Amino acid sequence: MRKKIIKYSIIGLTIIFIAIQFIPVDRHNPPITGEITAPSEVKNILQRSCYDCHSNQTDWHFYSYIAPVSWLVTNDVNEGREELNFSEWNKYDSKKQNKKINEIYEEIAEGKMPMKIYLITHPSADLTKNEKQVIKDWTDKKDIAYK
Repeated sequence: MRKKIIKYSIIGLTIIFIAIQFIPVDRHNPPITGEITAPSEVKNILQRSCYDCHSNQTDWHFYSYIAPVSWLVTNDVNEGREELNFSEWNKYDSKKQNKKINEIYEEIAEGKMPMKIYLITHPSADLTKNEKQVIKDWTDKKDIAYK
């Protein structure tokens, strides 16, 4: 009896897993309307560690096509783009750009970005102490420029 329950449970879960693969997920990269201006060293760090969630240049990795992980990934990307989108930087007025510049380093310094779950599959996105300092120096200079 117990073996039958386990067998039918596994069959049922397999059917559900296959069925959820057919639920559509909106994975798209809208057009780039404007890029942030930054020194190449800073831009390289941002592209490597931030652009997958905070730009319209997301690299949709294989796991972003497998439900239910795909739902989490697309949700994180959509939230990331809504909060800060480097590909739509010119849509922000100078006051908002200044606010975003300050938030970039704050999020990094507090260990909130890049997200720990992202670093599991993207260890190269982790920032070294030196890279964090490069971002800090850049955000400090940008903050002065906006004042």
